[in-house]
Amino acid sequence: MSLTLLATTHRVAPGLLTWKAWETLRSADRVLAPAGHPLLPYLRDAGVRPEEVAEPDPAALVAAARAAAVVWVAAPEGDEGLMREIGQIIVDDPLDVEVLHGSYDLPGARLLDLVAVMDTLRRECPWDAKQTHASLVPYLLEEAYEVADTVEDGDLGALREELGDVLMQVAFHSVVAAERTDDTRFTIDDVAGAIVDKLVRRHPHVFGDVTVSGADEVNANWDQIKAAERAAKNGGEASVLDGVPMGQPALTLAAQLQRRADRAGAPPELFDPSAEEENALGARLFHLVRESRAQGRDPEAELRAVCRVFRDRVRAWERTRPAT
Repeated sequence: MSLTLLATTHRVAPGLLTWKAWETLRSADRVLAPAGHPLLPYLRDAGVRPEEVAEPDPAALVAAARAAAVVWVAAPEGDEGLMREIGQIIVDDPLDVEVLHGSYDLPGARLLDLVAVMDTLRRECPWDAKQTHASLVPYLLEEAYEVADTVEDGDLGALREELGDVLMQVAFHSVVAAERTDDTRFTIDDVAGAIVDKLVRRHPHVFGDVTVSGADEVNANWDQIKAAERAAKNGGEASVLDGVPMGQPALTLAAQLQRRADRAGAPPELFDPSAEEENALGARLFHLVRESRAQGRDPEAELRAVCRVFRDRVRAWERTRPAT
């Protein structure tokens, strides 16, 4: 006869199985499953009569499968050890064994694991339990800079790990927020839902009936939509500079302020640092940012590139100087 090992994923709601899986379950002579398996109620609702097994015995499963068509419903985390033992048993006396995947992870399904892990850490790890939004901010900034480093270094192999660290910070802030009981409470689903809504709203040429001729028109539409959002949020007294984080690095801040002002059609004299009583060095830096943008360059990236060269020079000098 035969043994079918039915594998499922715990990241899909119990009971959601492929048609082939349901056909196999209904046509089997016997269906066995670990006691307490989350699929058991759904199997019974579908007319399948599973037998609950406290401790799976590979030899007993093989013996049952030699006499009938047997389906073993694998544990949600998988039964790799059980399958390996069954394989050893049937080496000398073959048996028709099939691994049937009854459900599959959807793209993004591992994010569910991240949410579960963060919930556990928040409850059971003393360090994680005491963190706040304020205490986590430095880590979020640090992880974002590490992502920038991997991209600038061309270390795309490390990028996955660094992006994971940033994603963990998002999940961490979300689990902290979910504990609140007032109207500031939100969950990671709220975070995801908000950014989905924003992306759909700001891409009418993709999700609506707006037609664009190219990327420049996409940017123009984006700016118009953001301006309308700011006006709605601030009661019509919105500024083009609303939402610019003043705590970001100064070169990036200057570039973003200038870019926003440019898009709003600000007159050239506003960009002249000498028009205000500013410190001379700061005014020169502000002007260099303007000059960099005029050349299509990112001032922050330009300075970081020079810093990297300087770093390499210092390290080379350290290797050649006499030991003290």
